[in-house]
Amino acid sequence: MGAAVLDASALLALVHHERGADLVLHHLPGAQISAVNLSEVLAKLQEAGMPADEAQAACGLLPITVRDFGTEEAQGAADLRVPTRHARLSLGDRACLQLAKAEQALAITADRNWSKLDVGVEVLVIRP
Repeated sequence: MGAAVLDASALLALVHHERGADLVLHHLPGAQISAVNLSEVLAKLQEAGMPADEAQAACGLLPITVRDFGTEEAQGAADLRVPTRHARLSLGDRACLQLAKAEQALAITADRNWSKLDVGVEVLVIRP
């Protein structure tokens, strides 16, 4: 299995030192995140009052690789829509799962309903 792929919720838990942050920290070296999920994180940090440049700097210090979201990734995320509809996943959720599936990596999230998914991706829920 490849490196871990972080969902926005997992990275936000780490940044905010929330419950489950220790599990994210354990998987951080070599972790990846979709550009879609990074956008979610930056938006949430700014929404909470952090200036955009500080949010970008904070995320830039972390040892994670940001992966582009292009045509192939868009198709992969779209393909996950029907089998995950019951879980009401967002585009960001499906972008994370698509990347984890493509990389044969562990998907890390704080979203409990991911544990019920059967889409060929191993999921670690940081707050079971």
